[in-house]
Amino acid sequence: MATRRLGNLCADKTVFFLCDMQERFRNAIKYFPEITEVASRLVQASKLLNIPLIVTEQYPKGLGNTVTELDISHAAGTFPKTKFSMVLPEVETQLQSLCSNDVQHIVLFGIETHVCVQQTVIDLLNKNYEVHIVADACSSRSQTDRVFALERFRHMGATVTTSEAVLLQLIGDKDHPQFKAIQSLIMKSAPDTGLVKL
Repeated sequence: MATRRLGNLCADKTVFFLCDMQERFRNAIKYFPEITEVASRLVQASKLLNIPLIVTEQYPKGLGNTVTELDISHAAGTFPKTKFSMVLPEVETQLQSLCSNDVQHIVLFGIETHVCVQQTVIDLLNKNYEVHIVADACSSRSQTDRVFALERFRHMGATVTTSEAVLLQLIGDKDHPQFKAIQSLIMKSAPDTGLVKL
């Protein structure tokens, strides 16, 4: 009998995937400032919690690099790509190098929800990773595309969640040594913009 996946997260078995948050998308993607702010909190949390961060950039020669609001200097790797999925041979090699911690959970955020994020979800699920998509840190040019992609992810067996839920689940206890730092990140969150209407 197959084990039922309940959406659990263990920090020492988790990797964060930041998908294609690049300069040329700034004016094309709905709610880009809001998802950038949320992505920044997740990127900062990855450093605080010592969770590896993997970053991709779609055709950076034409679309630019990751936006400067996101400090990815601690990333385990930043990988240029033309393929829509983040699951590149180089990324798989990087994941294997992290397997001393038995990586099971991928927390995924970025753009576009229905293209690069979706292809990444499919590839990761096919490789038996448990995938958590951060809804308030993902968007598309069209909110119709975004909403239907999120719905598809749930049907596929991924967990669609929020940044606050992910961060609190990763620390799990008020007595966690990074609780106050994570709480501070959460308290910086902007008022609800309606982005997460599903």
